[in-house]
Amino acid sequence: MAEETTKHLEVALVAAERVVWEGQAKIVIARTTDGDVGILPGHAPLLGLLQGGTVQVRTVDDEYFVAAAPDGFISVAHDRVSILAENAEMGHDIDLEEAKRALEQAQSTGTDSEDEQEQVRLAEARVRAAEKTS
Repeated sequence: MAEETTKHLEVALVAAERVVWEGQAKIVIARTTDGDVGILPGHAPLLGLLQGGTVQVRTVDDEYFVAAAPDGFISVAHDRVSILAENAEMGHDIDLEEAKRALEQAQSTGTDSEDEQEQVRLAEARVRAAEKTS
């Protein structure tokens, strides 16, 4: 009888200043500029730009989490997934009401400059991650 091996992904979610989460996962789901992508063990190599602001992970222990990670990159090769984002935060660490207030404030400031647009994208991602976590 063939020996059964458990396949998993080695995942690292990294923000500019710190590792937000790393561990083993069964699946990673992210939205890229080319659309939604679900990554399972054995996935073909991939390099993409994140869009939409959230990354979902199902760990090998069947834990589920969502992270806010707007405007970053995702790289997949040899069952290793690297998610690199300027700002990244675990959804369960985000206070939903505070995130909603920050979004309202960012939207009221406007979206004329690239910096203002980035603030709105970050606030939207934080709200989505917190909502999907609760």
